[in-house]
Amino acid sequence: MAALVSTIPKTDASIREDVIYELKYDPKITSPDIAVAVKDGVVTLSGFVNSYWEKDAAEKAAKRVYGVRGVANDLQVKLGITRTDPEIARDAVQELQSHVSIPADQIKVTVSNGWVTLEGTVDWQYKKALAESAVKRLRGVLGVTNNIEVKPRVTPVDVKSKIEEALKRNAELDARRITVEVDGTTVKLYGSVRSWAERQEAENAACSAPGITKVENHITITP
Repeated sequence: MAALVSTIPKTDASIREDVIYELKYDPKITSPDIAVAVKDGVVTLSGFVNSYWEKDAAEKAAKRVYGVRGVANDLQVKLGITRTDPEIARDAVQELQSHVSIPADQIKVTVSNGWVTLEGTVDWQYKKALAESAVKRLRGVLGVTNNIEVKPRVTPVDVKSKIEEALKRNAELDARRITVEVDGTTVKLYGSVRSWAERQEAENAACSAPGITKVENHITITP
């Protein structure tokens, strides 16, 4: 006889405990000054971290926890060493040029008070995401605004088909519970999944489709 799976929702206290453990477990997160609060499944992170990369890692760690329905990231970046905007800009340009998948010659970098702005055009959404990921881990970066545009090269019908195929290939997802709609270069996802991590997996699959410039994720979480 198969074992019964509990459908009892987790309490806020239990979610908070798991989030704290996940933060301690992640080697990218070293700050001891992170506070965690949970209300109705929504996690609020507050306190200080040493880099924008660590702030992003903390948010992702919280979203990995089962039962989390949303995350408010109020962490502040407190730099141990202040760097000038020109230094950050030079590092950002070099970092983009070091990635063979990023068309660095099509991307412009602007830095103001530690905040990096990316502009330009790429042909795939994942390249836009990769460019942001490359610069947000640099020392001295306080935040990133990604204004890179994705110029499509395929039809909406092709995009819809590719996303649906990607969802079916993902072992973590039940593609039957997810509906895909394509409006120009925007993908809209509907349906329900069991966790925030599965919701993010579905969004990642959509973002990886060629020509997509925006993903509207309307998938609900039903633990």
